[in-house]
Amino acid sequence: MGYEEKLTQPAMKLRNFMDKFPKFHNVYMIAATSCISGMMFGIDISSMSAFLSDNSYLNYFSSPNSTMQGFITASMSLGSFFGSLASSFVSEPFGRRASLLFCAFFWVVGAAIQSSSQNRAQLIIGRIISGFGVGFGSSVAPVYGSEVSPRKVRGLIGGLFQFSVTLGILIMFYICFGLSHIDGVASFRISWGLQIVPGLLLFVGVFFLPESPRWLAKQGLWDEAETVVANTQAKGNREDPDVIIEISEIKDQIMIDENVKAFTYADLFSKKYLQRTVTAVFAQIWQQLTGMNVMMYYIVYVFKMAGFTGSTMLISSSIQYILNTVTTIPALYFMDKFGRRPVLLTGAALMMAFQYAVAGLLATYSTPIENPKPSDTVRIDIQGHKSAAKGIIACCYLFVVSFACSWGVCIWVYCAEVWGDNVSRQRGASLATSANWIFNFAIAMFTPSAFKNITWKTYIIYATFCAAMFVHVFFFFPETKGKRLEEIAQIWDEKVPAWKSASYEPAVPILSDKELRSKLSVEHREEGNDFMVNSSQSDEEKERRSLEV
Repeated sequence: MGYEEKLTQPAMKLRNFMDKFPKFHNVYMIAATSCISGMMFGIDISSMSAFLSDNSYLNYFSSPNSTMQGFITASMSLGSFFGSLASSFVSEPFGRRASLLFCAFFWVVGAAIQSSSQNRAQLIIGRIISGFGVGFGSSVAPVYGSEVSPRKVRGLIGGLFQFSVTLGILIMFYICFGLSHIDGVASFRISWGLQIVPGLLLFVGVFFLPESPRWLAKQGLWDEAETVVANTQAKGNREDPDVIIEISEIKDQIMIDENVKAFTYADLFSKKYLQRTVTAVFAQIWQQLTGMNVMMYYIVYVFKMAGFTGSTMLISSSIQYILNTVTTIPALYFMDKFGRRPVLLTGAALMMAFQYAVAGLLATYSTPIENPKPSDTVRIDIQGHKSAAKGIIACCYLFVVSFACSWGVCIWVYCAEVWGDNVSRQRGASLATSANWIFNFAIAMFTPSAFKNITWKTYIIYATFCAAMFVHVFFFFPETKGKRLEEIAQIWDEKVPAWKSASYEPAVPILSDKELRSKLSVEHREEGNDFMVNSSQSDEEKERRSLEV
């Protein structure tokens, strides 16, 4: 099918304009640029959490109570929920790069509105608009990375999205910490205004990114798809065996997809895709129900219980952000070394243990605060038990390390891989990501009230969720490490038990990379021999053989 038959006029014009710019061909540079969208999410977390106890912020916005503060914090996630659902309506017809442009545009607009906020309503609107942009980026960036990167480093490239989230948290936290020493509204206005910078970097950087080769192939643009694969995997050599293998796989999958009608969200709940949909959606839901964002958004509450105040509290909180960033790096290795399932199972077990430990220590040693103010979210403290306070803080740090090494990175990679084909991937990833954001919204709303009303029991709830996700992963999450899309699809179609999926061998064997290279080498030699034989024949012999045929 030709170029004109596949692309609309607006899509063609956008592509033609963007392709006038030179392109990155290093896959790590490509991933780093697209994952600025993940950094935006991290920046938002720090830009709000650092000011929860800041007097300038509290006085200007009339000391919002726990419910109102929960909604202010959660409004970004609400916007991201709608953005992630809308992303496929841009990504499919216009390309992955177009969605990243939308991400950058809405983020910049939202940041400008936040930095100029005159009241709570304007702040909430700005956060919703920024969140709408982040929803586009969080849905598209992991998928784009998995489609551009070679299979052998797919886990690493996909994991860079979560690493960029943690890096954004860390960078913005220290910016906010420094600016918090400014007396007055300039402290938070400058912090929120600086959020415009990564948005502009992404907006400009997108023009230097190549389009996803799988998206190009779906539009019938095979020559361009092959060029992108060759440039990103073999320095432009189209004859490289890895490039030939990759293009061959894309062609096989596209031929299957061509026989499928236009794929909709409703199709995700058909008999063929229902189990995949439930798995991917719950993978994102469980990531939120680990309780990690409780630590990220509201860590100042935990340290306030322990008796830390002012700069001491913020510095103690920052240690957690450093651990989150640094320990994300090993996860990029663990996923491809040990597999997705072992990493997720280990992370769930460790997070459960540390949250039960926090709950137990708080239940034993905390005491109610006498005569709390109606606006106070924290109603207990452990200032009289320094050893218990240190134990709680240690468990919080260890919890963050457990999350960062497992569920933080692995889920974004897993949800981009688990679908098994191209036709469902973008719609499926958008739906799964929207589930992440709506639960992010719910948790951000729930947590302040939970700290206020049930105090330490909040941690028991999240610890129990960690136990439930361990069981779910063990029985229903298949292994995707190192498997081609065709293999993953066969695991679903043949209903292979999840705990046996790592050692699964397809009923119809799929050639390994080594076997494919060997086959290609033989074919090239045979073609070369045929050419030599034909060249050595006389014109009469060639004519005779032609007549015989």
